[in-house]
Amino acid sequence: MSERKGTITVETGDIFPIIKKWLYSEHDIFLRELVSNATDAITKRATLARTRNTELPDGNIKVLVNKTNKTITIEDNGLGMSEAEVEKYIAQLAFSGAEEFVKKMEDAGGPEKNTDIIGKFGLGFYSAFMVADKVEVESLSMEEGATPTKWTCEGDTDYTFSNSDKKDVGTKITLHVNSDGEEFLDEFKISSTLRNFCDFMPYPIGVLDEEKEPVKPTKEDGTVDEDAPAVAPTPSIINNTEPLWKKDPKELKDEDYKNFYRSMFPMDPEPLFWIHLKVDHPFTLEGILFFPKLNKNQPFKENNIRLYSKQVFVSDNVKNVIPDFLSLLKGSIDSTDIPLNVSRSALQGDPNIRRISNYVIKKVGESLKKLYRTDREKYESIWEDIGIFIKYGCVSDTKFDETMRDMVIFKNADNNYVTLPEYKEKIPADKKEKLENKVLYFEAGKSDYSLRNTLKEEGIQSIETEDHIDPHFMQHVETKKLGENEYKFASVDSEIHNVLDVENTTEEDIKIKDLFTKILVGETKEGQEPDLSATEVEIQKIKNSTSPAYFKTDEQMKRFAKMAQSMGQNAMFPTKKTLVINPSNALIQNALKIHEKGNNTELVDKICHHVEDLATISSEGLKNEDKDLFVKRSTDLIQELTNLAL
Repeated sequence: MSERKGTITVETGDIFPIIKKWLYSEHDIFLRELVSNATDAITKRATLARTRNTELPDGNIKVLVNKTNKTITIEDNGLGMSEAEVEKYIAQLAFSGAEEFVKKMEDAGGPEKNTDIIGKFGLGFYSAFMVADKVEVESLSMEEGATPTKWTCEGDTDYTFSNSDKKDVGTKITLHVNSDGEEFLDEFKISSTLRNFCDFMPYPIGVLDEEKEPVKPTKEDGTVDEDAPAVAPTPSIINNTEPLWKKDPKELKDEDYKNFYRSMFPMDPEPLFWIHLKVDHPFTLEGILFFPKLNKNQPFKENNIRLYSKQVFVSDNVKNVIPDFLSLLKGSIDSTDIPLNVSRSALQGDPNIRRISNYVIKKVGESLKKLYRTDREKYESIWEDIGIFIKYGCVSDTKFDETMRDMVIFKNADNNYVTLPEYKEKIPADKKEKLENKVLYFEAGKSDYSLRNTLKEEGIQSIETEDHIDPHFMQHVETKKLGENEYKFASVDSEIHNVLDVENTTEEDIKIKDLFTKILVGETKEGQEPDLSATEVEIQKIKNSTSPAYFKTDEQMKRFAKMAQSMGQNAMFPTKKTLVINPSNALIQNALKIHEKGNNTELVDKICHHVEDLATISSEGLKNEDKDLFVKRSTDLIQELTNLAL
């Protein structure tokens, strides 16, 4: 065939510089695009061979790099193309897409995220010009009697067809790399980039540095066989052609999943458990989602779920595919219904994406529910790691909430896990009227444990909560009723006096309140407005309570403060606390007696402050700036008491 030249007819002049400019930020995607095209070509050849009942070689892809010649070659043994097909699919259709792309970008006033738009306009092949000034395509069609052809383009709208000596069916693309792509003239760089994008491609991808010298083989003992002829190096296969999610879950063992997880996340401890996803109607989806063991000392990292389309890596930003509450999971999702390149805004409105998201949520909920019912012991053992996202899921997704709310568990005062329905069932019969739908809770590390124990002695349990998600979860449960169950949460400090029997207040009790108010709050002079931010003092004579005092906070104010704190708005909701004094406590009574004697006001003052300190320590603990003062006051008090004993 004689050489033939052609020109692409497009209205937009200088189209290549425009494409390069707008696709430049992540130009390593050219490898993904070209290898994906090679994969499609092999798959199409296999399909045609089956329909024609013809022999078919095993599909393979080679990526060759030559630093001296500044070339990268991608070669496949797919169905190949004739000259007419090359002109149609590469020279014309792709460029019409390119022109549409440029016009759309100009109309929009600028580019979208680069990697989101390439395939959308048929530009996958032309990503090669991000790193090359010249591209050669040699191809031999699988059709009987086909002749090989060579297409050459130097980064403008002109191209040339010429003869090719290609012997094997398939396509070979040679990139003559420019200065922008020189980093890819390295076998390691090519291999690592391909592993990122093509680690699970369905056909083996071999990478080879063409300049590697032949080497002599080694003997069985590991020494070089000097008598044998040198052997040319062979391409190194960089991918796993059959990822675990493609296999039948019934044929897999736990160790298979653990090994696969280690291959993806080598620095992680073993996963807690996993979900194998497989569905082929009304959409196609496969994948494995792992529940990792959380490390609370390390910041949370996103991008732990990798999205694939026909085993080709698309993105690890799956916010529009996976709901936020599942972003703690790790693993992979592969779906042919997700295009290789599509904008995130398109993902958001894609009905297939919505169906996939709903399916994943449903599958995760069903798997957790099954684990809860069949292996409660294991479910409880991993709750510290999975609890936060289950509660988050209940708050953020209605369907997940309906599935999982009754399987959210809390530790009670006996250190046993209970669900909300179980908590309700275990309320003593004589306390049901007082508690009604209330669930008493104490905050881990912040609530007064003596109150929890006082309730426990009366047969009343309380559940343990934490700062981050629990205030939101409790508010959600209170406002979004499911079925017949209704719950109202109340902290032990705000509710204990309503639940347990309280004795009537005496005149002596009033004196105790006045004493502590005078010393801890100060006296309000006539005509002076009271300090609304100051700690208030109350008296409560709770039967069988041995604690001298505790702090309580209004339930709603506490809830607002916790939710504000979880959103980084600490200063917006200052909480006012009330010091509740137990006048039946011997220490409190002794403080009043010493005060009434009037001979040691300093000791009374120290006792009152010490009682306040003890209540603070029993609840949220002392702030760093208050610890030194506490140590000084305690030392002075103990010294004075020991002096009296001498």
